[in-house]
Amino acid sequence: MSDGDDRSFDIELLQSLTHDQRMNATWELVEHAHAIRGGKPDELRLQRSVTSIKRRRG
Repeated sequence: MSDGDDRSFDIELLQSLTHDQRMNATWELVEHAHAIRGGKPDELRLQRSVTSIKRRRG
């Protein structure tokens, strides 16, 4: 993208979408990028961190 590109259309489009529509569009881009790299859609998942928090007694 060059410095002269007008992104006002993109901004207006994104601002006109609901939160759910933006999330769906974003996820479609993630799936597309993953497929280009040879990945399968069922491999995609949100990362979940596992932690344990223990309260000190005393």
